[in-house]
Amino acid sequence: MSDLDLLSINTVRTLSMDAVQKANSGHPGTPMALAPLAYALFTRHMKHDPSDPHWPDRDRFVLSCGHASMLLYSALYLSGYDLTLDDLKQFRQWESRTPGHPEYTHTPGVETTTGPLGQGVGNAIGMAVAEAHLAATFNKGDQRVVDHYTWFICSDGDLMEGVSHEAASFAGHFKLGKLIGFYDDNRITIDGSTDLTYTDDAALRFKGYGWQVLHIEDVNDLDAIDQAIADAKADTERPTMVITRTHIGYGSPKKQDSAAAHGEPLGAEEIVATKQALGWPKPNASFFVPDEALANWRQAKEKGAAAHAAWQRNMDAYTMANPALAKELRRRVAGELPAGWEKVVPSFTKENGSVASRAASNVVLNALVPILPELMGGSADLTPSNGTAVKTWRNFAPGDYAARYVHFGIREHGMGSIMNGMALHKGVLPFGGTFLIFSDYMRPAIRLASIMKQHVIYIYTHDSIGLGEDGPTHQPVEQLSALRAIPGLTVIRPADATETAESWKVAVAHANGPVCLVLTRQKLGYIDRKEYASAEGVAKGAYVLADATGGEPQVVLLSSGSEVALIVSAREKLQASGVRTRIVSMPSHELFAEQSKEYQDSVLPPDVPRVSIEAAHRMSWYRWVGSNGVVLGIDRYGASAPFETIYTELGLTVDKVVAAANSVMHVHA
Repeated sequence: MSDLDLLSINTVRTLSMDAVQKANSGHPGTPMALAPLAYALFTRHMKHDPSDPHWPDRDRFVLSCGHASMLLYSALYLSGYDLTLDDLKQFRQWESRTPGHPEYTHTPGVETTTGPLGQGVGNAIGMAVAEAHLAATFNKGDQRVVDHYTWFICSDGDLMEGVSHEAASFAGHFKLGKLIGFYDDNRITIDGSTDLTYTDDAALRFKGYGWQVLHIEDVNDLDAIDQAIADAKADTERPTMVITRTHIGYGSPKKQDSAAAHGEPLGAEEIVATKQALGWPKPNASFFVPDEALANWRQAKEKGAAAHAAWQRNMDAYTMANPALAKELRRRVAGELPAGWEKVVPSFTKENGSVASRAASNVVLNALVPILPELMGGSADLTPSNGTAVKTWRNFAPGDYAARYVHFGIREHGMGSIMNGMALHKGVLPFGGTFLIFSDYMRPAIRLASIMKQHVIYIYTHDSIGLGEDGPTHQPVEQLSALRAIPGLTVIRPADATETAESWKVAVAHANGPVCLVLTRQKLGYIDRKEYASAEGVAKGAYVLADATGGEPQVVLLSSGSEVALIVSAREKLQASGVRTRIVSMPSHELFAEQSKEYQDSVLPPDVPRVSIEAAHRMSWYRWVGSNGVVLGIDRYGASAPFETIYTELGLTVDKVVAAANSVMHVHA
């Protein structure tokens, strides 16, 4: 290692120490340990252009151990991204561009939001999936316009979390050879030595997954890093995990290799002592960046610009030879939808519309896939149950990465994190199916998709006690309210086949965050739109399905999904008894909340009492029903029985709705 290399590496270490100390909060130890690896990746091995962080053919880098964010911020600033030294000084402060954990869109060069351990591993794998698919779809001979690697760094904490097991198993099975990970083997956690709880043989584990496993005995050996990367790239049939021995808090006389270096500032005196131990030229200065170190790092900017220019020349030649493919690639990467795509969404009639919403969803999906080649996804081993099968699709597999159906396996959490990575990469619109009850398994990934506003589509079937005999373990009760509580997540529970078709239109067009389609197992009745309102109101979250006759409504009944049939029947009874009744289908609370106050009041008149019913926990409905209304739902678990029996036994009946309507009218009289 040259003196200039060492100075450049130590610049990362000192910036990380200083930023954490100034914030009086953060994790200095891991950035200090991993500085040589970051230096080698950003200046020698990664294909990236700091002047254009969105260049489509850049390598992707994921810091799964997001608590080590100062490692990434230092590397981004030093290599020339739009980040300043002042930004580093504002580490962890209000509206800073350098938040405590890396946040997508907050900082140029940050590819994904990380911090919840294990998620970044899955994100990186999803990015590698998208790269493999787009490369197989668009590359022609020597014109490889999609040709990049995905790199990630993970910690012992990432590998302890279950999601990393799920995602790594997936990656090994699908032979994602352009995925290269580094395991930071520093042997320290917050509580102390990793051997308090963690004695896994990581090498054996990843070999068992089908990964190539390499070792770097000392992260300060740049030649060893270079050789490991060369070996990783040479194996095109397997993803690679490089087990990298590091020392947390490297250089600190008192805190190296201790838990004290993990998650707290080193302290002013210890920082000076550490800088002296590292041979730093100005040990008493904070945020000092030697000119020669910065110039050395900034060569990455020139190198990246040259690589980008070479790719652009290749892309220009590719466009001349393959104009239609080039136009399609640009469209997909930009996230633009093809003109007129909505026209292929089928309409349902009385003859074909009396089906479960999962079955209607499958019809719509099969109609969409020819015009939306970016749609790519599958199911967590529930393909026939979720209705995610596509008649014309082949299975994504080694040797056929151009195929679009992904068998995620029984890995709901891994599926969610992989889908996030696919969406972040751009060029694909991922969807994934499972039972609604198992949305709990993937909730951390859903939350991150919502934070990052990623366009992913969840197909959640078997949405209530309506699935019947499988019983309470498989009957979701609290899941709808729990999902509706996630900011930025759009939940849509359609009432019939026609609403399902409209829900798919919303899901495809809604590029500002994830969408859940919540669908039934049991058949639903057909709502004749000649007698009832058009389902186009789904896009607004709620709409008047049928209004009161004989004057202004005296009561409003609300519902979603399969229970809309109950309020349709209840209205008939109430109207027959002289009660003027409006019924409102509310498939999406979130979409309705986005509408103007005028529209909301037009659907739910402020002075008219309301009754809602849904085969789920009542919590999320009080917002719309109000304190003077009645919310019918379930505050207990379900049971194993035919679904009709369960509905009756738990009081989800037309008569209960009618009684509730009469009661609220009496109160308001």
